[in-house]
Parts: sequence; structure tokens; C-alpha cells
Amino acid sequence: MKIVIAHNRYSSAQPSGENTIVDYEIGALREAGVEVVPFLRSSDEIASLPAHRKAALAASPIHAAGTQRELAALLERERPDLLHLHNPYPLLSPSVVGTAHKHGVKVVQTIHNYRHDCMNGLYFRDGHDCRDCHGKRWNRPGVQHACYRGSRAQSAVMAVALGVHQGTWRGVDRFIALTDAMAVYLRSIGIRDEQIRVKPNAVADPGAVPLGEGFLFGARLVPEKGVALLLDAWARADLPGRVLRIAGDGPLRSLVESAAAERDDIVYLGQLEPAERDAALAASAAVVVPSIWQDILPTTGIEALAAGRAVVATRMGGAPYIAGADTDAPAGVAVEPTAEALAHGLEAVAKDPTYAANARARYEAVFAPEVTLRRLIEIYEELIAAG
Repeated sequence: MKIVIAHNRYSSAQPSGENTIVDYEIGALREAGVEVVPFLRSSDEIASLPAHRKAALAASPIHAAGTQRELAALLERERPDLLHLHNPYPLLSPSVVGTAHKHGVKVVQTIHNYRHDCMNGLYFRDGHDCRDCHGKRWNRPGVQHACYRGSRAQSAVMAVALGVHQGTWRGVDRFIALTDAMAVYLRSIGIRDEQIRVKPNAVADPGAVPLGEGFLFGARLVPEKGVALLLDAWARADLPGRVLRIAGDGPLRSLVESAAAERDDIVYLGQLEPAERDAALAASAAVVVPSIWQDILPTTGIEALAAGRAVVATRMGGAPYIAGADTDAPAGVAVEPTAEALAHGLEAVAKDPTYAANARARYEAVFAPEVTLRRLIEIYEELIAAG
């Protein structure tokens, strides 16, 4: 089996769980004997391009003609069984779907965000949930509010790309939804049931990791990730002797630095390299995922389970599913996205060691590499067999 993996990597200045998942799947597939041909671009490339190339990139989300020529040549040379697409923006464009089909190659896409319908991919604007563009052919509200990269000009390009490619997405052969909730989202934008398969992400198994103490937040320091909510909750929680570690960078960094300067029980770690992030996780007993947007399936939560750490999550997006909050053996708690509720959630996990004790079992049953990789290969084989 030969698979082309197509992905536009997000900027290295904004570490991305999606990049991590793509890298992991490439490695896991190769270890399983699948021949993988990467077709990768990186947003880091944009800064080094000459001015005339940068100007030409303005329309890349719509078509990216040069990329289509390169992909066509690769498909003719490699003759793959399938193309598996992750993020197409801005350097690949959804046109890779049509390019693959023209060469007789079927397409699978994993859905990591809501960008088929929302130009910033979050359904989140100005501190609140936003569905103003849902179901619309042209995302005028998104242009009005400059939802793509804070630019009305770039938002206008993205609005055209989303409008032009509505039919493109309906032609994808299989979508991989990370949760049942994402399958519902796909149906809401016109994707048929027979196109959808559900398979969560996985992370590599770190093996046994002795339990540390305190809590870890590791994500971009942006409003939707909920770090401000977490700081408010931490100030309310009764957690003597516990420490909150915060890792990451972003526009709310000064807020975190101020909180760490004022309190001995808050430690700001800055932006961490992978080995440093692993060490911070090992030093902690639980991970907090306090999102205030419908975060699809936050990788930090899965990494917590793999290391045997409990998860404290808000009832937003896929974090409650990661924690197994509604199962008979929860690996954490899920609470409403308020400071008071989150404070109670932190206290509950700190007092009850059974959440951490359940974490590894949930990882092994739902998110372990052998479980998710088997499901991914099944999806590939089903589509290939369909002819």
C-alpha cells in the first residue's frame, strides 16, 4: 500500500498539535509497512520567498497552480493508492483533491478544525462561540470581522476559497472525523454519512512514567485555549501545596508572567522543546485543558492519558471525551467553562487518585497507537477495495 500524505505545516512559531499528529502518523504507518510519500509544505517557507512570490501567494488558498503541477508530477511518478490530506492552507489549497482525482487517486481527509465552514477554523470570535458563517456559501461576516489572520484582505481571499470549494469537499472520498461530534459537524455542512468514518488521534506511548505533583497547562497562550479562565479558577481553588505549571507562548504571555510573579504556586515555563515538555508532564500529576472554544481533540489531553495523568477539562469540544468524563471509569473531570466550576474540578482531581489510575487504561483502550493505526489502515483498505 502506498499513501501520499499531504499537509501544510503550521508555523513553527505557533507549535501545533496537528503537526505533531501528522508526523506521528507518518512514522506509525511506515513502521506498519505502509509506503508513505510525504507531500508537505510549511508556512515557515513564506517568510523567505521573494516579494513577487509572496504576492502570488495571495490566491494560494483558492488554487495554488504551482503546487498542483508539483503534485501532478508526484502522482504520475509514484502511482499511489490514496492521497491523505490534512491541512491544505495556505500553500496547498483544496485543489489538491481535484488534482488527485484527475490522476485516478482517491482522497481521504482528516478534519482537525472547522475551516470547511469557518475561515479561522475555530467557530470562535471576540471571546465567544460564533456560527455567523455556518451554512453560508460566502463568508461575508468573516470578512467583516477580519477572521482570517486579522486581515480583511486575506479574509476575503479565504471567503472566496471556501465558497469556491464547497463542491470540492463534497467530492472527498472519505473524511476522518476525530469524534462523533465532528461527524455531526460534517453532516451539517452537507457531507453524506457514507463519506464519514470516525477515528481519534493517537500519540506515541511514553511507557510507565512515575506520577509527579501539581497541574500542567501546555498550549498556545491565546484566549480560546482558556489560560485566563484557568488563572481565575486557580485563584479560587483551595489547593495548598499544589503548583500550576504553564507552558506555551502567545499574546497572553504577559498575563501569565504577571500571575507567576505574584504567586509562588504558579510557574511559567515559557515555550518548551519536546523533551522539555515531556519533563514538565512527568513532573505533574494532572493536565488542565480549560478551552473556551469547541477544541476538536486537544493533543495535550491524549498525552496526559498516555503518561498516566488525569485530565481536568471544560465541557467544550473533545476534551470531555478524552477524559472519559461520562464513562464508568473516568480519567478526569469535565466542568462548565466558568472559573468556579473549574476550581471545583481542580480540587476534585487533586483529592481523588483514581482519576490518574484510570488514565492509562483509557489511553490503551481508545488512543493507543495499535488501536488507532489499525482503524486508519482499515479505512484505507476499505476505500481501496471499493475500486
